[in-house]
Amino acid sequence: MTSIASVADHLRALLSEVADEAARASGCVQRLRAFSGATLVQTLVLGWLAKPQASLHELTQMAAVRGVTVSPQALHQRFDARLAATLRQVLEAMLERAVTTDPAAVPLFERFSGIYIQDGTTLSLPPELAQMWPGCGGRPGQGTAALKLQVAFDLLGGALSGPVLQAGRAQDRTSPLRTAPLPANSLRLHDTGFMVLDDLRTYADASVWTLCRLPVNITLAVGDGPRVSQGEVLLKRTETALDLDVHLGAAQPVPARLLAVRVPTQVAQQRRRTLRRQAKKQGQQVSRARLALADWTVLVTTAPRALLSLEEGVILARIRWQIELVFKLWKRDGQIDEWRSRHPWRILCEVYAKLIGMVLQHWFLVLGCWQTVARSLVKAAQTVRLHALALASALDRRADLRAALATLVRCLGIGCRMNTRRQQPNAFQLLLNPAWEPLT
Repeated sequence: MTSIASVADHLRALLSEVADEAARASGCVQRLRAFSGATLVQTLVLGWLAKPQASLHELTQMAAVRGVTVSPQALHQRFDARLAATLRQVLEAMLERAVTTDPAAVPLFERFSGIYIQDGTTLSLPPELAQMWPGCGGRPGQGTAALKLQVAFDLLGGALSGPVLQAGRAQDRTSPLRTAPLPANSLRLHDTGFMVLDDLRTYADASVWTLCRLPVNITLAVGDGPRVSQGEVLLKRTETALDLDVHLGAAQPVPARLLAVRVPTQVAQQRRRTLRRQAKKQGQQVSRARLALADWTVLVTTAPRALLSLEEGVILARIRWQIELVFKLWKRDGQIDEWRSRHPWRILCEVYAKLIGMVLQHWFLVLGCWQTVARSLVKAAQTVRLHALALASALDRRADLRAALATLVRCLGIGCRMNTRRQQPNAFQLLLNPAWEPLT
């Protein structure tokens, strides 16, 4: 469990010593005039953390808090490749430090040493940055320049891995986090884009279990039977839920469990509409088998039944969307994909600075509200923004910074909780009571 004092020391080291060293290495600050590397990085990171749409004028006010008097025009001239390199180096240095806490009191959590959720998201960038961060070109919503963020975090202790930066055109399977070592008896939750059968086998040999959706194109054998498709297994079934021992793949079959639950009719109809709409955009047609499989949610896991039941597997599969909520928090509240400029280097600097702010924000959430399973990340992020100015004012004095962090942690622990719902229970309600609702 990371202490307030430790986080305060991390914060001071990264935004002071590391920032100064990175600025010297990049040539961002060659002679000490108004800004040092530290005060420049602090101005941008804490300025945009406090107000994601802060103007240059508002950022100069944060600079004043850090003891620097500068005009908006002078600050604008700082946005170049050297400042971008400085901020990126600070961001990468942050990834070497972990902030963790004790897990929330959930019986299901006690069975695992960690529950790691992994996914990626993409930010479009100005085309002038395509040489540094090439995108996917003609894909809808993605231009010639894009940045992919690969992220994983432990649902139990909150430890964050990433964001690891990749070019927007990079496939999810190339993520360095895909094969990262994990502690024994932990559980991996990821999307189908990270599905590699060899990974399931390698992790299972190390007693690291996997739970994810099963891609439609992977064939399987039920028990000792012949290799068949998902459709051949499910479409003639009359049950509403299945938990079958299977072998995945052909060359070197991987032993696993197939978890399948039949969804309500309205959910299946919505899935079919989505499949047809996506296929129409690509000038294709959806097969009848694919449309029929919309009646089912199909998961695969290597975890033994003693650790994970069918009901618990379905609930944890829903919990995987917590990482989507983190991305939504970073984009909607942190506005990492929005800016007020058309200048490409200023935009890239803003993206890097905001990502540093989001990692800091995650550290604060882990300290203040991660042990509460009913935590509201949206309320917590709003609280962090309100305290950003106090943190900036206290950076120079270790005791004052620890006191400011302690105040923030108290506020996060008191006012950042979700309300319970009876009709559509929240994720934390399902975790506390897996039998809350039928599997369907």
